Amino acid sequence: MTVTHDEESSPTTTTQGTHSELAPEHPPTSTGLSNEKIAMWAFLGSECLLFGALISVYLLFRGRSAVGTITPKDVYDIPYTSVSAFVLLMSSLTMVLALANHQRGDFRRFRVWILTTALLGATFVGGQMYEFTTFYDKGLKLSTNLFGSSFFVLTGFHGVHVVLGILMLMSLFTLSLKGRIPASRSEVIELGGLYWHFVDVVWIIIFTLVYLVP
Repeated sequence: MTVTHDEESSPTTTTQGTHSELAPEHPPTSTGLSNEKIAMWAFLGSECLLFGALISVYLLFRGRSAVGTITPKDVYDIPYTSVSAFVLLMSSLTMVLALANHQRGDFRRFRVWILTTALLGATFVGGQMYEFTTFYDKGLKLSTNLFGSSFFVLTGFHGVHVVLGILMLMSLFTLSLKGRIPASRSEVIELGGLYWHFVDVVWIIIFTLVYLVP
């Protein structure tokens, strides 16, 4: 009886060991997301609160002028700003293509698309600087009135975020050239994409509320 019991228990033990080896790995966190991705979402959540506050301040003060008589309709060039918004929106598409190619292991096309994304972002920033210069020539400055102050703080702060995103994209491009981001680490590119898409979505909101809503 003892020998028979040992023989029957041995396969059971082996089977349990096999099931243990074939069991899928547990997710890194209880949410199934990595710590890095959770941290990025938390950061973007805080940025939503910040931009929400800046947009609210602009909407509150755009119709008020403590000094000067310059109003939005005196300086805005909607067609020009629409082109800039379209350029930034297209950069989200190129960012998606960059991530897709990196996940497939096509690093050459990844570098092409991520560099294109950075160039589109730089084009947007250049257009914004030109717009600021035009507004300045028309008499709208940071200290002109409440409208000018809230406008330049809001759009300038967004512009800084775009510049930081461009630096991040160029860092990923450089690391890829050095072979330091294999396909197994595509989440690094995904995190950069999350930040870039966030910047684009924020601009769509700013463009709609600041430029299009009367």
